[in-house]
Amino acid sequence: MYLKRIIALIVFSSSLLLPAQIKSKDIDKLVEETLTTFDVPGISVGVLKDGELVYAKGHGVRSLSTQKTMNEETLVGVASNSKGFTCFALAMMVDEGKLNWDDPVRKHIPEFQLHDPWVTAHFTVRDLVTHRSGMGLGAGDLMFFPEGNDFTVEDIINNVRYLEPETSFRSKFAYNNNMFIIAGEVLKRVSGLSWEEFIETKIMKPVGMKNSKASYNRVTDKSNIIEAHTRADGKVIQIPHDWSETANAAGGIVSNVPDMLTWAKFLMNDAVTESGERLLDAKLFHELWQLQTPLSVRPNDSYNSNFRGYGLGWFVTDVKGGYKQVYHTGGLIGTVTQFTMIPDLDLAIVVLTNQMNGSAFTTITNTIKDSYLGYEDRHWLSRLGKGNADYLKYNDSIKAEVFAQVEKMKTNANLPKPEQIKGTYIDDWFGDIVISHDGSGYKIKCERSSRLFGELLPYNATTYVAKWNDRSYDADVFVQFTFNEKGIAQSATMKYIAPITDFSFDFHDLELKRTSN
Repeated sequence: MYLKRIIALIVFSSSLLLPAQIKSKDIDKLVEETLTTFDVPGISVGVLKDGELVYAKGHGVRSLSTQKTMNEETLVGVASNSKGFTCFALAMMVDEGKLNWDDPVRKHIPEFQLHDPWVTAHFTVRDLVTHRSGMGLGAGDLMFFPEGNDFTVEDIINNVRYLEPETSFRSKFAYNNNMFIIAGEVLKRVSGLSWEEFIETKIMKPVGMKNSKASYNRVTDKSNIIEAHTRADGKVIQIPHDWSETANAAGGIVSNVPDMLTWAKFLMNDAVTESGERLLDAKLFHELWQLQTPLSVRPNDSYNSNFRGYGLGWFVTDVKGGYKQVYHTGGLIGTVTQFTMIPDLDLAIVVLTNQMNGSAFTTITNTIKDSYLGYEDRHWLSRLGKGNADYLKYNDSIKAEVFAQVEKMKTNANLPKPEQIKGTYIDDWFGDIVISHDGSGYKIKCERSSRLFGELLPYNATTYVAKWNDRSYDADVFVQFTFNEKGIAQSATMKYIAPITDFSFDFHDLELKRTSN
């Protein structure tokens, strides 16, 4: 009797130490408040725990124009969460003996060439997918971003040689989508299948992802798919879908909450499907989640992390005393997503949105995650809500100041004449940018990216502002001209106006030389 009481006391005491896991009604409330706080039309959320679905639900609307509701089945472009699929596919080729992670890229793509010949010769398949190329953040992304450009995968392979490094090879993490696009081409050449065919037939089908597709254009039934939305000039608006099929290996997959949780369950089951089929050797699967490129842990890290970095298609860190967390985020123009797994807790959280505000998915993921880790309420909604409001206000103030200066300069009689500026400017990898003058003002147009055109407005005697007609981009830039001794523009560089501009608008990497008047 005494022993039974001791055992009962131990069990009762242990239960008190278990975290108070968040209830479904509390997630409902959290998501609804997140929609309002961050002005997001629609969000779908899924939670998987111990192999069981504990939450899957959509909130808000998938389209502002139709007001159709968002549910857990609503399809969303998961963007860079596709990178984990690309690396899993490459690992399958390693498993088959058709590829080695440390193969030189030129073994499979002989025409591959980077700015430095030594780096070209030593650049491996592993380097393609670990963001350590030496090039800057988002280098060359304008070759696929935004949609409407005419660059092919072959163009990207040819043009990366013109992208000058910012750091030495393998010395620093800098996110790079184009290397993943080239990794997709490696997969195609060694497997004999397109990236899209491989992902759908070799991964999605056996895993059981019934409604997912490897790209937007492969979705035949669009009756329950989001429309994209973004904040433009202070107001959230619906915008056209925007993704270049060229970049599918970096971010093309379209999925929903049930399918992404099925993917999570498969991964946390050591790459074994529900039917018991192993798709990847256990050792090779384990390697996907090992650090390849280290990242520093932020001071006063919210989760007391000891390490952080990038594996093969995944970010990896530890949270609260050593629980390993494997995660990724994804962003397109008009949507952002987050996919998080804590295998030690057999926990996965998926957040899919139709508005490009990362604070929204962070609020939801962190709040749910905290409940399983045993943290007290840390008020992510109010904290990130305030931070988001302050950040938007800061960016808006910068833009307001710039365009106030533009208004003042419109009547300035000392500005350069049209013949001093107008003409064609060429960049080695991006091609031609044409600046014209119609008698009343300047126009700017990117010849190989048809949706990038707009006004060129004076800011001072040597700097103008490119104001893009598509206001959803939030990517207006300074255009800074260099003149010769006769006052004729010879070259130009670009620089974003406000820090809110997505890093994929890498106008700062352009070195424009004037080729004609």
